Amino acid sequence: MSKKNLLLILLLCISTIALTAQPVNRAKIHSHNDYVQKVPFWSAYANGLNSIEVDIFLKNDRLYVTHGESEIIQDRTLENLYLQPIQKAVQLKLGQPQELQLLVDIKSEPYATLEKLISILENYPNLINDRNISIVISGNRPKVNEYVNYPDYIHFDYQKLEDIQRDKAWNKVALISLNFKKFSPWNGKGRLTAEDYKKVKAVIDKAHSYGKPFRFWGAPDSKTAWKAFSDMGVDFINTDLPYASASYLNTLGQRVFYNTVSSEVYTPTFESDQKNRPVKNVILLIGDGNGLTQISSSVLANGGDLTLTQLKSIGFLKTQSADDFTTDSAAAGTALATGTKTNNRAIGVDAQDNSLKNIAELLNENGFNSGCITTDDITGATPAAFYAHRKDRSDEAGIISDLSKSKLSLLIGGGSNALETGIAQMGFSILESTDRIAKSDEKRVAHFISKDGVPGILEGRGAILAEATKNGLTFLKAKKAPFFLMVEGAKIDSYGHENSVPGIVSEGIDFDRAITEALKFADVTGNTLVVVTADHETSGFSIPQGNLENRMVEGDFTTHDHTGTMVPLFAYGPHSQEFQGVYENTEVYDKIIKVLKIKAD
Repeated sequence: MSKKNLLLILLLCISTIALTAQPVNRAKIHSHNDYVQKVPFWSAYANGLNSIEVDIFLKNDRLYVTHGESEIIQDRTLENLYLQPIQKAVQLKLGQPQELQLLVDIKSEPYATLEKLISILENYPNLINDRNISIVISGNRPKVNEYVNYPDYIHFDYQKLEDIQRDKAWNKVALISLNFKKFSPWNGKGRLTAEDYKKVKAVIDKAHSYGKPFRFWGAPDSKTAWKAFSDMGVDFINTDLPYASASYLNTLGQRVFYNTVSSEVYTPTFESDQKNRPVKNVILLIGDGNGLTQISSSVLANGGDLTLTQLKSIGFLKTQSADDFTTDSAAAGTALATGTKTNNRAIGVDAQDNSLKNIAELLNENGFNSGCITTDDITGATPAAFYAHRKDRSDEAGIISDLSKSKLSLLIGGGSNALETGIAQMGFSILESTDRIAKSDEKRVAHFISKDGVPGILEGRGAILAEATKNGLTFLKAKKAPFFLMVEGAKIDSYGHENSVPGIVSEGIDFDRAITEALKFADVTGNTLVVVTADHETSGFSIPQGNLENRMVEGDFTTHDHTGTMVPLFAYGPHSQEFQGVYENTEVYDKIIKVLKIKAD
């Protein structure tokens, strides 16, 4: 590899990291009243929590784990429930090495209880000498000026913001804890009022000015609250939900995206929109996996608008396949391309494996040219639905064979050396850039975006999908014949499977740039119908929070797979009103054929 190429790769990696790195505060999580969990200690420890609270009560020279004397259960002692398990976890090196704060909340008389606690702790030298383990006393405590009388491994929870004396005793303070309800009645739903936000943030900042970590107790315990406290800089987030809070907060950095990709919003003229004039050309744009929330995330991350959201003719598609509640791309692509439901994994055949005529084939018989553009491999399930007939999408050799028999005039997407050789033998001229496609007078042309997998926008792909759409339309228009063009934004789905918020948002915005080129073309020609939809939704994506000003989106997921939810459809141009309403995905084919006034077999 040359030094120049190596430098380019390094710069690409650095820029990718800069785009996706999220400035999210990594708060520690405190298991409040951990002893009431179904499995004390182990639940919090297994989920990587950094602080565990245990209430203790001294009775008959034993330290019981309990909130009060009346609730004592025999053998539920501090040693049985916490000290011995901690020692075992450390000895056996269970879980990831982590800082662990044991917050001991004394419920009985403090001096005798603390004396007993120290005598017990002395039997665990490997714990009290472990720098990753800290013992912090809360609840009933000695007088502050007496903190210095206790061993070095004993520290204290301070519960005031007034009368702070920065003396030797202050060095024994491990953190500051305050009752949230004294500052706000917020229940963790919706948002803090502006006034309460200022008060709460001021408290956190004041605690930090003393150089100590901070915790609220009595705080709301929800995803919204955890995010708010994390953003405001709370060091230990109080929770009674160890697993849920850890799952949420530990993935927050991957699910929060500050967008830097943009789509310049184009406002259509609407001169041809919803007019009852003849349709000559059809552009079908498919955002693979692009559900309503995916579109919403791209809208909000793009400053509150997209070219797509300018459109007025809007519908929703039901996406179920012939044999499953939740479709895959092969069955969904086939439904859009042929107007027939089929089984998952099937391409261009019905549920009995009989070959179906797709829209490109039908239109070719009626004098149309056709093309496919995708950010997937050209043999991917969605583009293949418009030229192939196979009972299984994994039959790549069969798909390539069907491609050789197709009448497509234009192919742009990912490929391989073997595919390039095959396509050249099919009569396609392989061009090095989409610019050359726009100027080409060849009968059939192809361009490969990549040899193997197509990179994502955040991996440096650039606006190739929009460029391919623009130049592909110029090529097809020059043929002086009507045409059908399918354009797929494929990697919205790919990143949905990965539960990648940055990928979903940036690919959705890039898809909008291709939509812009299609609408501009429709406005120039006045006889082109543009239909924008999705084959299915991927990942059960949701966007609970965000910020329009800094283009931040927080995403969440219910699955790594497809879902059965309906997907939106947008249409523009003559007869676009035909596509309004809620209907089966197969009807997209029927509606296109209807507005073209072509009779299907």
